[in-house]
Amino acid sequence: MTVASWRALLPGRRDYVGLARSWRVDALAGLSVGVVALPLALAFGVSSGAGAEAGLVTAIVAGVVAAIWGGSSVQVSGPTGAMVVVLAPILAERGLEALALVTVMAGVLVLAAGAARLGRLVGLIPWPVIEGFTVGIAIIIFLQQVPAALGVEASAHGAKAWRAAVDAVVGVDFSTAWRPLVLAASVATVMVVWPRVTRAVPGAIVAIVLATGAVAALAWEVPAIGELPAGLPAPQLPVVTADAVVALAGPAVAVAALAAIESLLSARVASTYPGVDGYDADRELVGQGLASVASGLFGGMPATGAIARTAVNVKAGARTRVAAIVHALILLVIVLVAASVVGRVPLAALAGVLMVTAVTMVRPAIVRSVVRTSRGDAILFVLTAVVTVSVDLIYAIVIGVAVAAVLALRSVANAAGVHREELPGAAVEGDERIALLRLDGALFFGAADRVLERVARIDHVEVVILRMSQLDLLDATGAQVLGEVVGSLEQRGVTVLIKGVQPRHLPLLQHAGAIAALTDQAHLIADLDAAVARGREVVAGR
Repeated sequence: MTVASWRALLPGRRDYVGLARSWRVDALAGLSVGVVALPLALAFGVSSGAGAEAGLVTAIVAGVVAAIWGGSSVQVSGPTGAMVVVLAPILAERGLEALALVTVMAGVLVLAAGAARLGRLVGLIPWPVIEGFTVGIAIIIFLQQVPAALGVEASAHGAKAWRAAVDAVVGVDFSTAWRPLVLAASVATVMVVWPRVTRAVPGAIVAIVLATGAVAALAWEVPAIGELPAGLPAPQLPVVTADAVVALAGPAVAVAALAAIESLLSARVASTYPGVDGYDADRELVGQGLASVASGLFGGMPATGAIARTAVNVKAGARTRVAAIVHALILLVIVLVAASVVGRVPLAALAGVLMVTAVTMVRPAIVRSVVRTSRGDAILFVLTAVVTVSVDLIYAIVIGVAVAAVLALRSVANAAGVHREELPGAAVEGDERIALLRLDGALFFGAADRVLERVARIDHVEVVILRMSQLDLLDATGAQVLGEVVGSLEQRGVTVLIKGVQPRHLPLLQHAGAIAALTDQAHLIADLDAAVARGREVVAGR
């Protein structure tokens, strides 16, 4: 990499061009996002098992670091629902002491991916896989909140949120569960109805304030967040041992993969809004990697770009990174001056917030568009969603991309074909013993046998002209099978002429022996008329 390419990954004055004109609207946008982010940071921290404090630390520390170092001018980072889904089973299995190390390890991996210029790889993930992944995450987030909404502890089933939800419902005692259930339902109702009243204040904040006030007024005994420190904890290095690193290597890779995918998807979505500049995918990975490392040092969770908060930021008019920085500072102020009040928020209220968040993640219009596009896209969408819920998020992405690749290869293979054409010009006696075959599409491992089998079945001819100028793709398998077919036809006494080989395909044909299989090297011909003339000479000479 050149010095210039390295500099492109670093912050600079270019990041704040136009700030003199936009600082007021950036500050107001940051305030709006900070208010929206508060209940989500608390809820995601609690839901992951790391605690409300970890969610706030992540939103504050990672929010600032990612804003300064990231590749998007409007991206807002912090804890997200998708990360909760991955992190919760890791903490359930490894314990809270694994949080700092897995967060820092994942951050280093994401940082390395950005430095290695791997940012654009997210573009290889098909749209149906992304939407299926999103729906699966939404279902898991909703199911994860069922125990809290019923006021019971979730059973430890790792990633199997549906099992924990079923256990909570089956074992619930409604004599005590009705209070948290009422709280969760009330919060959800307020969040749905409030936007019809005004959008000046987020419905989640209003709902949580009302729920917390109601619990205090009615003296209900329901689980709450509990005591929070009135400030950020001191940074400290995680305890690193060889055994711990080996044990957490797999989880760290899963967390890093999700952080990279979600952050880049969020940045890509944000870049489509009017007035928003593009983004640097590699720098975004560097920024998110550093954000997770910093978050881990302060006791936070892995960070990612947050699509919903980023959308709020853009719609509020944000134009520079100052908005995301202000959002983090607003959360810091809340922690410093209102930690005791925030600690009284009922867990059931946070469950209601996340249930509504999960439902809004599923966009019916998008789902309909995906399933109606094609049968293959519908299969990809459903498969990814099912694997996400029942198995694992990373497996869902891997399986989705693999199936998409198979379907794409099948489509390319089906487009390949062999077409017999009439010889150009006026007919000459003996032309019926010449077969002019045009190879179309792709002659590769997925289609070579099927396509060239048709060539090998040509009968009652003395000359076969293979017209290859229209061939888009040729791989080693296709070249090797073509050589076998040419040799087979020549052994049967059929003269093969190869016409119009593209220069990029010629080395493959030579190495695979297709050219050597011709009885005469002059039978490799560039012009169609010359090939037909040579074919007629062969027929006339027999």
